[in-house]
Amino acid sequence: MVSRAERSPFSDWWWTVDRILLAVIGILMMTGIVLAMAGSPPVAERLGLPTFHFVHRQVFYLAPAVIVMLVASFLSPRYVRRAALAVYLMGMALVIAAILFGVEVKGAKRWISLAGVSIQPSEFVKPAFVILVAWAFSEGAVRRDMPGTFLGFVLLVCTTIPLVLQPDFGQTMLLGIVWAGMLFVAGLSLFWVLFLIAGIGVAVAGAYKFLPHVTGRINRFLDPQSGDTFQVDNALDSFAQGGWLGKGPGEGTVKRILPDSHTDFIFAVTAEEFGIIVCLIILLLFTFVVLRGMALARRNEEPFCRLAAMGLIMLFGLQSVINMAVNVHLIPAKGMTLPFISYGGSSLISLALGMGFLLAVTRRRSRAEFYDRIVQGARR
Repeated sequence: MVSRAERSPFSDWWWTVDRILLAVIGILMMTGIVLAMAGSPPVAERLGLPTFHFVHRQVFYLAPAVIVMLVASFLSPRYVRRAALAVYLMGMALVIAAILFGVEVKGAKRWISLAGVSIQPSEFVKPAFVILVAWAFSEGAVRRDMPGTFLGFVLLVCTTIPLVLQPDFGQTMLLGIVWAGMLFVAGLSLFWVLFLIAGIGVAVAGAYKFLPHVTGRINRFLDPQSGDTFQVDNALDSFAQGGWLGKGPGEGTVKRILPDSHTDFIFAVTAEEFGIIVCLIILLLFTFVVLRGMALARRNEEPFCRLAAMGLIMLFGLQSVINMAVNVHLIPAKGMTLPFISYGGSSLISLALGMGFLLAVTRRRSRAEFYDRIVQGARR
């Protein structure tokens, strides 16, 4: 047990970090390993890989993810901003490199290979983008000489244009919604919120009109007879087949026919093998993380920390909701991972980075530290 009287970086971190939130995130990570064992073996066998290839890879990625999260959680708000800026610049450079030199997969260039490892740079851009937008909005509120809203808008444009060029419309919409939510939390009037909602509607209409793959997905959602709905139909059937208690580990059939059963449709595999009750428990874990994060953000007195925490929680919560909603056919199909549950190294490490930033900005700090940072900001 770490003593409160002990003065060291670890003891300071231990007594200021939210240990309950940290524990629930750890539970989600462990749950992801268990469900990878359930959903990934048939996919590996279809690809001619060892049975537990994806399980081993998930465990391999989990180690650096935990390290990244813990290291990020030790950072002060100032170093969170600096780390986010470095990650953002490197991430955007790799996004552009992926567009120019990456391999096209399913009609999009989202991946780039570095030292033999495939990386999806846009995943790392997301948490860094949230931190930088929070910094711009909070500084704009404190300093009259800082055009915070304008800088936030520039960040949005500079980030989403390359994502559209990949194309990755889902990530673009996700960041756009989070950006609008942060602007509202920062104190935007209701008129501008409605204007932004209208803008998002126009963007969706434009994507439906000019992007064929978006058109196809929306049409299939509205009219299942208009195209192939194989994955969604089987995902829905898995919930019916699994019932409340499931068929049992290893007894599911949907994972043997769905190509994305270990990523986009891991929630459906969980429903068939472990039952709807386990799915509800997972949903409750995600809900707890979101509500806990919002509560920590609400009582944080520092504008940057409060806004950054809200943005990171919105990013985490929306991504979770999108994945689960696709699995139960509440929204059109979109390839987006279920945080810490779906297989994917880039997704796992980037989510760990985002949660590390969240733990860092929500750590308990004395009122004296808060006013010292306010005075320092006013002097700059």
